[in-house]
Amino acid sequence: MKKMRYENTDKSAGLATFKDLRQWRKERKSKQKDLSYQVPVVEKTEETFLQRNRTVPTITWVGHSTFLIQLNGLNILTDPVWAKRLGMDKRLTPPGLSIKDLPPIDVVLISHSHYDHLSYSSIKRLKGHPIFYVPIGLGQWFKRKGFSKTVEFNWWDEHQMGGLTIAFVPAQHWSKRTLTDTNHSHWGGWVIQDANRTTYFAGDSGYFKGFRDIGDKYAIDYCLMPIGAYEPEWFMATQHVSPEDAIKAFIDTRSKVMIPMHYGAYRLADDTPKEALDRLLAEWDKRKLASEKLAIMKIGETIKMGTFSI
Repeated sequence: MKKMRYENTDKSAGLATFKDLRQWRKERKSKQKDLSYQVPVVEKTEETFLQRNRTVPTITWVGHSTFLIQLNGLNILTDPVWAKRLGMDKRLTPPGLSIKDLPPIDVVLISHSHYDHLSYSSIKRLKGHPIFYVPIGLGQWFKRKGFSKTVEFNWWDEHQMGGLTIAFVPAQHWSKRTLTDTNHSHWGGWVIQDANRTTYFAGDSGYFKGFRDIGDKYAIDYCLMPIGAYEPEWFMATQHVSPEDAIKAFIDTRSKVMIPMHYGAYRLADDTPKEALDRLLAEWDKRKLASEKLAIMKIGETIKMGTFSI
């Protein structure tokens, strides 16, 4: 049986060619980048509180695209990756919480199959007996690895759990873990709703009109939006938003607060964490957006959503 191949809504936003990849690698050799800046890390994490907490809604940035989100007494993890390196590149900053300091996990949300978003060595070490919510086409991989509590989602699918509505929403990206499985599973973001707030985890995406569609369907309070891995833009733009496009996407979703992510942990492209943040802040000022609508988190920082003013 021929395997399903998934596509973006914009069919022209396809994969780069091998020629494009060679050109990027050639350009990369000529660039001199300052990697001395490290994303700030909190002096003291709140692991004791997080382990006991069942009532206060929180968002904790572990690093890259990994967040611990606590809602309605449930512990939710997005794209859990504690890997010390990706390929030959070492992690630039340590995770904000160690796996052993996490509370038992109830739900894991996976945006897509790339190694910086899906780490087998990480998910097999999680406490608890989580249910894995994954893009359609990825369920078999989880079941082969022994994770029987797995639910596949297609775009716009919604499930109810513990008083939450969890929805899988579109993104513009792609998927691949081996030489033969390109786009055999889908990709996307996640929306988590309780009675009082809505959190949108965008996963990985280039800029596309789908951000406006997501904002039309959900009244979003917290938007976890990627800002890194965008250079060179001629190569990366279809799959990763630049900081400027991240702000444009945030505005499209009509979210109340933007929390930047997907920078500072791994060197996936030619931009640096400092460049991503500098461009983000410059564009924020240029557009005269309210400072309280941007929450730049430290690694390991916890936001208590019930007390964070929006």
